Amino acid sequence: SNLQLREALREQAIRDPLTGLFNRRYLDETLHRELHRCQRDHQPLAVAMLDIDHFKHFNDVYGHEAGDAVLQVVGGLLRQSLRASDIACRYGGEELTLILPGSTLADARIRLDSLRCAIMQLRVVYKKDDLPTITVSIGIAAAGEQETDGAALLGRADTALYLAKEQGRNRVIAAATTTTSA
Repeated sequence: SNLQLREALREQAIRDPLTGLFNRRYLDETLHRELHRCQRDHQPLAVAMLDIDHFKHFNDVYGHEAGDAVLQVVGGLLRQSLRASDIACRYGGEELTLILPGSTLADARIRLDSLRCAIMQLRVVYKKDDLPTITVSIGIAAAGEQETDGAALLGRADTALYLAKEQGRNRVIAAATTTTSA
């Protein structure tokens, strides 16, 4: 039917075909909506930027299909382990973004450290080869009470991600909270 076709096309427009996660376009529209909803309901909101460590190494040593296999397995774990209200997106390349409505920075840190450990337990076999252990660096940031700028929030998470990489990778770093006055 027309409705099913429309649904299928909508799904294609907002999903990353490789990982099954939402795509960056969906992230942009959803983050804006979630920020407003959490403010209206006086709920916390955190975002996370997650980067697969040494991803270039997987591609260079084992080939791009191996890199794709790593992304698929990590994407699958995210889809299984997140709450229904959480939104996982492929931001680009090996960078993934999570929107965590209802999560404070402290909640997000605990949850994402568990996720980081779960990712380390993943085993990816590609062409009968066991690929090396996958580790991720994660930067998280929480929305300020008056925050409506999704790009600034993602920017803080991205800065924290950069620090996580700079401090040796395979860790979660939380951005300093900003106090905004109305």
